[in-house]
Amino acid sequence: MSRVAVHATVDIPAPAEHVWELLVDWQMHGEWVPFTRAEGGAAEGEGVEAWTGVGPIGFLDTMVISEWTPPTRVAVHHTGRLVRGEGRFDLLDIPGGRCRVTWAELIDLPLGPIGRAGWIAVGPLARLMLHTSLRRLAKLFE
Repeated sequence: MSRVAVHATVDIPAPAEHVWELLVDWQMHGEWVPFTRAEGGAAEGEGVEAWTGVGPIGFLDTMVISEWTPPTRVAVHHTGRLVRGEGRFDLLDIPGGRCRVTWAELIDLPLGPIGRAGWIAVGPLARLMLHTSLRRLAKLFE
């Protein structure tokens, strides 16, 4: 099985403590992650579910929180049928009362060579989704 990495970073005009509160409010993900609604827990070992799609067309991303370190990191293990791998948000306070948020994913590609070939098409969309989402998150603090 192949693994691919994708990540995005944004600087947000708020301290990590404030950004953390919104970042891990899973029901608020729909405000900044396009086409996604989510719900879930608030501690290591608890589950998170996110539906990404339009209407009935989409996929369910099930996860288990593998690290919960407020206000600096939340990591998940993707356990779904379509999305498997590891994901995390890292928050770092930077000068000026701001913080830097990095969203990183290590995605396990299914289907061997077919999955790697599919990543050629899907990879740029995944990168765009992460970048767009983080820019939308930052706008919530402007």
